[in-house]
Amino acid sequence: MEMANERPYDVVIIGGALSGAATATLLLRQNPGIRLLIVEKSAQLSRRVGEATVEVSAYFMGRILGLTQYLNECQLVKQGLRFYFTNDQVKNLEEASELGGRYQVRLPSYQLDRATFDEEVLRRACAAGAELLRPASVMDVQLSGGGEQTITLKNGEGPITIRTRWIVDASGVGAILARKNGWWRSNTAHPTAAAWSRWKGVKDWDSCELAEKFPKWAAAVYGIRGTATNHVIGDGWWSWWIPLKGGDMSVGVVFDQRLVEWPQDGRGVGDRLKTFLMEHPVGREMLADAVFDENDVHWRRNLAYYSTTFAGDGFVLVGDAAAFMDPFYSPGMDWISFTATRAAELISAQRRGEPMPERIESHNRDFVRSHRCWFEAVYQDKYEYMGEFDLMSLAFTLDLGFYYLGIASQPFKMGLKALLVPPFSDSDSRPFFHLIRCYNRRFVRIARRRRRLNLLGKKNGGHRYLIPGFTLKPTDVGLLVKAMLGWGWLELKEGWHTWFAPRASESPDVAGSIPSASEIGQKAGVR
Repeated sequence: MEMANERPYDVVIIGGALSGAATATLLLRQNPGIRLLIVEKSAQLSRRVGEATVEVSAYFMGRILGLTQYLNECQLVKQGLRFYFTNDQVKNLEEASELGGRYQVRLPSYQLDRATFDEEVLRRACAAGAELLRPASVMDVQLSGGGEQTITLKNGEGPITIRTRWIVDASGVGAILARKNGWWRSNTAHPTAAAWSRWKGVKDWDSCELAEKFPKWAAAVYGIRGTATNHVIGDGWWSWWIPLKGGDMSVGVVFDQRLVEWPQDGRGVGDRLKTFLMEHPVGREMLADAVFDENDVHWRRNLAYYSTTFAGDGFVLVGDAAAFMDPFYSPGMDWISFTATRAAELISAQRRGEPMPERIESHNRDFVRSHRCWFEAVYQDKYEYMGEFDLMSLAFTLDLGFYYLGIASQPFKMGLKALLVPPFSDSDSRPFFHLIRCYNRRFVRIARRRRRLNLLGKKNGGHRYLIPGFTLKPTDVGLLVKAMLGWGWLELKEGWHTWFAPRASESPDVAGSIPSASEIGQKAGVR
């Protein structure tokens, strides 16, 4: 029998994982007495992709959500990013070119077992005053701009209809509101796919065995390799190797479907994943005695998508329910930090009696622009040069440097206010967007020329580029200047061959497009 709640909630949040529970925590903190319900479909949250944080999300989880002690006690401290490249001449780990840090990292970040971590964030939200209904699935949502929203749920007691002023969609890749209302779009300019599992028996990157077998490789780094997010890289693909508390290793492959043909031999995804990685000399070394969990194997095609609408007067989308770009550089947790913070502020503003039309328009405009510029600057066609050690060394230094300079530094200077401004959404960031997009596009064109001339991977053997690491000091600009000079020298040596070549003629089979900010804004009702 269907029933309705007697008194409407102020906010109903669909999804109890990090994005939903974090939004709840902020709302409860900013609005004492608010009546808030979290609806979670699972009886127990499970592991998921998104185990690695970077500096902004680590700040958000530690200093904003207050989880620093928990993170240090129950999760792993991450030691940056590390990459391994190969070509036909590379036979083992020591011969592979390596990119990463030489020392320990300066700012905190973490490797997360999302099953335990998300449950802890949810537990704390409930302790702060949120009500929790689980397991319960969403059957229907009816939106009413500026009015009362209606959500119909199904749990063990039968259908329940709930009224609320606000609905926060934190349903992850399910993207309930975007799919139901026709806002969901696949990013056809970025057709990536992924296969992943959790493993036992992966070799320890810092073991005596590897140090004795490859002494020069072991001695080159003074920090810890094992708790970094290690990446084994190939042409058009990369793999993550993320250690989890307790000894499991999350290992997965992400590839551009225009450049890589995934094995289609009738075997299970896990077996094909292992075979694929064993073709790389580093993967072959690390997985020699490893086994994957047959109950924890996953496959997903066409990873990238976005919603054309991020908020209205009565609803707001957060985390993966709003958009997903790419797991490279782990941007998803930063995206959660920005969307959750801004969602809580939007709802709190309405509760303070502030007019909504301008705030809704600003919210949609900022996140449409942020998503599009973030994708175009950092990710579009990056897989074309991802397997090139020299190009990725420059791109990594520049990407990381500008991230520290323009994004990661801001919360440490401004606190929570910095998370109200998503990346590339304000006018001050436009020059940096154009610069980052420029060098990314240049590296793509150079890689395309190498592909035509059969020159890919020629510089992938026997090199090591180990940076001292970024801080938030002005002297870090020196690393950026050095990388910019390296880019200039690359253009003079090689890039000039592509300066006057028509871009469309270089690689017509990998063309793609994503709507402009104005086009998306028109669909979202943003002028």
